[in-house]
Amino acid sequence: MYQKQQIESGSITSPVRDALKIASGLFFDTGERGFSTSLLREAERRRHRTHQGILMMLLVSFLMGGCVVRLAHLQLIQGQQNRQKAEGNRLRLVPIRSERGNILDRKGKLLAANRLSRAVYLWPKEQLATQWTQTAHQLSPLLNIPAAQILQKLQKAGFKSTMPVRISRNINQNAFVALAERATEFRGVEIRPESSRYYPTVELAGHVLGYIGEASEDDLEANPDYPMGMLVGKMGIERLVNSKLSGVWGSRLIEVDASGEELRETGVENPVAGEPLQLTLDLELQKTAEKALGQRRGAVVVLDVKTGAVLAMASGPSFDPNLFTRQVSDAEWDELQSKDNPFLNRALQGYPPGSTFKIVTAAAGMESGKFSPDSYVSTADSITIGGISFHEYKGGFGVIGFEDAFAYSSNTFFYQVGIEAGPEEIAKWGKRLGIGETTDLNLLGLEGGNHGSLPTPAEKEQLFGEPWYAGDTVSMSIGQGLVLTTPLEMAVMVATIANGGKRVKPHLLASQTNTAETKPEPTGLKPETIEAIRKGLVAVVQKGTGQQLNDGSIPLTGGKTGTAEVPGQEDNANYVAFGPAENPEIAIAVVVENGGYGGVAAAPIAHDIFKTYFKK
Repeated sequence: MYQKQQIESGSITSPVRDALKIASGLFFDTGERGFSTSLLREAERRRHRTHQGILMMLLVSFLMGGCVVRLAHLQLIQGQQNRQKAEGNRLRLVPIRSERGNILDRKGKLLAANRLSRAVYLWPKEQLATQWTQTAHQLSPLLNIPAAQILQKLQKAGFKSTMPVRISRNINQNAFVALAERATEFRGVEIRPESSRYYPTVELAGHVLGYIGEASEDDLEANPDYPMGMLVGKMGIERLVNSKLSGVWGSRLIEVDASGEELRETGVENPVAGEPLQLTLDLELQKTAEKALGQRRGAVVVLDVKTGAVLAMASGPSFDPNLFTRQVSDAEWDELQSKDNPFLNRALQGYPPGSTFKIVTAAAGMESGKFSPDSYVSTADSITIGGISFHEYKGGFGVIGFEDAFAYSSNTFFYQVGIEAGPEEIAKWGKRLGIGETTDLNLLGLEGGNHGSLPTPAEKEQLFGEPWYAGDTVSMSIGQGLVLTTPLEMAVMVATIANGGKRVKPHLLASQTNTAETKPEPTGLKPETIEAIRKGLVAVVQKGTGQQLNDGSIPLTGGKTGTAEVPGQEDNANYVAFGPAENPEIAIAVVVENGGYGGVAAAPIAHDIFKTYFKK
């Protein structure tokens, strides 16, 4: 009662009073009940705050636990990978290019070598992609490279790549000075010295040597060990023997500071240089052949008659492989394309052989048994076969044998020999002498090579759906109509006659000479047939259409002129030869497109080659 009075009188403070009310369960009137409700609400709010605190503590504990788990994952599970990434920020693997092997002629003279040059590399991670866009546009005019091309290379490597990307090789002095003066403007741009391919003979043997270029996506996919920017052979010998010439790239592991400057070298793997390669080409003969051809459309082939080694192979017009050791400008490319298909190796293209093919017709006539080496045939201004007149080269020569028929290039003589022997026999002996698929182009491996064509009546019917006419045989017997031979095959043909009847296998690698792979194959020609043809070819030079080669400046040789009709154009000029007449050593074939008479345009080229060969 006393406590109740004290509560009601207000002598007890409010908090104490509230507690006593709750503890004693006193509920006096409506006012007292409202007061009690307020106390309950306050208690509820305190409990709510307590719950909030607990939830906050749980949330904080959860977040801290997540951090601990993530830290453990980074340290324990991904520790090695992250350490490598950290190292990558200060360590760089710099590739070291290997030097390509030198290419030498048969006497060790340089055809392709290396020299010091400068290349421009970019380090992708040194700038953001947006920054590289601006840098690319600044570099473009200095290096004469489209900005889009620079960015394409960076995108291909990845803008976060730690490996350098080469965007230009063999830069000129002006570009080097300009970049050096503005070095502070180009973060992540490096000028690096390296060796560059160099062709000291310029355009000489361009179709044989070929050229190099950066590995394509297909090259990189086929060779996973190739680094970005790997240089590979794209044409010719550079492509054929690329695996030996290219060598193996090395690398340097360097430590850099925050600005990308090299601090120290921490490891090095030295590159392995490519192997030198010796060809069968004779540099002096190659020079003479190309100079005499003079960038005219045509080709010259010189073979060793005993081994089949290619001593010279010229094709005109030619090109300079040095162009492809650096970035080719649009103007340079347009100028190159303005020539008449300079990348076409005409030494491996089919041409009508004209009268040079009379060698095959003579072999077929004698080997068929229809003629002997001593046979004589009556010639005239023209002969009529199947109601068509076929004319002589220069009037009739009377009754002559094979020697004079070759010397004066009598058409009517060989018309009759061809008709008697028949097209099948002519095709048979043409193939045995090296025309068509019997010439193994795989030994050369050069691009764009084709075989000649010697269709038989059955093959003509199959290919063209037309019958064989007597006129086809007449045309075939003098190397016209459907007959095509390549300059290489023409050289094989005359070499086979010169060496006593063994078909040589043309090759370019010195390591292939005198091996089982290139051993000449017997053709089955009788010795007397070979002797009769050789006498006829020597007579051409002594008293016939090739007398200009008998001027006393060189030993006596044998040869055969040929003038092949080209519809709607001037005739092609052909010449095949061997020398010396006694114990022959080399065989030559020359084709000059639209050159006119073989004795006028082609024979002088062979004469120059003989002079170079015999002078040595």
